Amino acid sequence: MRMFKYTNLLIIGKNILDIQVPQCCNLRKFSNAYDLDLKLNGISLNNYVRSIQNEYFNICKGNSENKDNSWSFITPVGRLLEERDKVIQNLNNLTELLNENDKDLKSMALEEKIQWEENINNIDNQLISTLLPFDENEHNSMVLEVNSGVGGQEAMLFAKEIFNMYCNFIHYKGWQLEIADYQETDLGGIRHASALVDGNSVFKFFKHETGVHRVQRTPATEKSGRIHTSTVTVVALPQPTDIEIKINPKDLKIETKRATGAGGQHVNTTDSAVRISHIPTGIVVECQVDRSQIKNRKIAMAKLNALLYEKELNNQTADTEAARKSQVKSNFRNEKIRTYNFNQDRITDHRLQGVNINNLKGFLLGGEQLEDLIETLDYNNKVNKLLDIVQNFNKQS
Repeated sequence: MRMFKYTNLLIIGKNILDIQVPQCCNLRKFSNAYDLDLKLNGISLNNYVRSIQNEYFNICKGNSENKDNSWSFITPVGRLLEERDKVIQNLNNLTELLNENDKDLKSMALEEKIQWEENINNIDNQLISTLLPFDENEHNSMVLEVNSGVGGQEAMLFAKEIFNMYCNFIHYKGWQLEIADYQETDLGGIRHASALVDGNSVFKFFKHETGVHRVQRTPATEKSGRIHTSTVTVVALPQPTDIEIKINPKDLKIETKRATGAGGQHVNTTDSAVRISHIPTGIVVECQVDRSQIKNRKIAMAKLNALLYEKELNNQTADTEAARKSQVKSNFRNEKIRTYNFNQDRITDHRLQGVNINNLKGFLLGGEQLEDLIETLDYNNKVNKLLDIVQNFNKQS
């Protein structure tokens, strides 16, 4: 399991619970010296692990009623516990050698003991990694949107910097990017920009960027040196996968018009811009980034598909949205998630306590620093979900 420099969540200790292991599948009762003690943020996972271990025992015996549904999750945990037990048996077998008077034998036994204890620590780390919930929404396609918020022209300038940061990050990851909309201002900022992104688990990364990004800096036009605060909103919409979206052509109102803004004489004098209205939901999408009306229509339909998917996803998860505090849901976009303070050369992500990142200009290049922060956010999010599961389990048991 990769551990990131912004994260300090995993604590492995000893001697809390003596897990009772069923006598099946080579499972044995653990030695007291190496009792399993898994903790996350000070919360013990042992009772939860014990229940998984007992279910693994039932599966081995053929007593589980939900073998098909449980096997994929329980088996890795059960097998890691089996492996851990074998390591402990090897440690126990070293007892006599550790008491030998022969210094060479005793030295070799001590070296072997250290190796086996490292193996236990590695297995415990693997157990934590295996217990972390799998994200079902790690889609390979999405629509990314960046919108300027409060702050006028300064917000629009910052929106362009954020959008460029994400474009650089997409190229850094080797994903495919297609600009769907780009509304530039006279001063070089953007009111709105959107893109279609394809790549391995792209939504896993960008769902943690969804929300309000705040910038604090002194604009170049500010003569008195005052610090201005502006905001930008980022939205990531997963492209449909398991949820089937059916669009009836009769429900669409498709209009063409001349494109506005920068783009050249040909773009501005032909009806290449496309506007699609989905009558049942009232959702409207536009695209005017290409000279080809056919390509603009294709991109607009992709955006509409993504918006309808998000609407259906929110409908399906409405009952659990508040409890799970998902970072993907639409209400999360109204929350301030990150502050970029140019005067102090500092980035603060408000979802991670005590995490401040320096080298702001380097961060905005959209490379390794952004990747490390997003992966830390993803790990932290999974830890919080696991702790919710464990706490609910402890309440019910």
